[in-house]
Amino acid sequence: MNWYEKLSQYFPTQEMKTRAHMELLLKERGDIYHKDEGPYHVLMYAETPGFVFVDYIWVSAKARGQGIGHKLMAKLKQKGKPIILEVEPIDYEDSDTEKRLHFYKREDFEHASTIGYHSRSLRTQEVDTLEILYWSPGKESEESIMEKMKQTYDKIHTFKDVQLYGESHDPVDDVLSIDPEATNDILEFDEPGA
Repeated sequence: MNWYEKLSQYFPTQEMKTRAHMELLLKERGDIYHKDEGPYHVLMYAETPGFVFVDYIWVSAKARGQGIGHKLMAKLKQKGKPIILEVEPIDYEDSDTEKRLHFYKREDFEHASTIGYHSRSLRTQEVDTLEILYWSPGKESEESIMEKMKQTYDKIHTFKDVQLYGESHDPVDDVLSIDPEATNDILEFDEPGA
């Protein structure tokens, strides 16, 4: 199985960029968009001068619990920049969503609870509500994370969208919002055995 098939089997269609989209990013935005691939993992990420955005991370079920995810995160943390990623809220019918959140909590990620993110997939037309998690070597404000997410949306998610999908994504200000009153932290739960 190639890297795109591995990602496609793990991530829902509405969350996946097309293979052409990712290959074009790797080819034309190779200055910032990268693929880190091994026999048991695929990591797609964008690195800008000010932050790292994790687009997709997949670790083979055969290799889970062997520290691969931790090593990948440690490698990104060594860059000394904030790391941002999108996750699905907990779906109790899909145990992987809860496992992912436990993993990111153990990796010292924080939930940007004031940021709302509602993106329409150009592949399925479904609107997805995702949560933003981040790790920062310093004290990063959620307003700063919001600005970094806007850059990611504009430079990565909407890259050549008309050419690739036949239509434009929704404007960034319709997709990302900030609500200073929001306080629901999806990472507030007890770790097993804690």
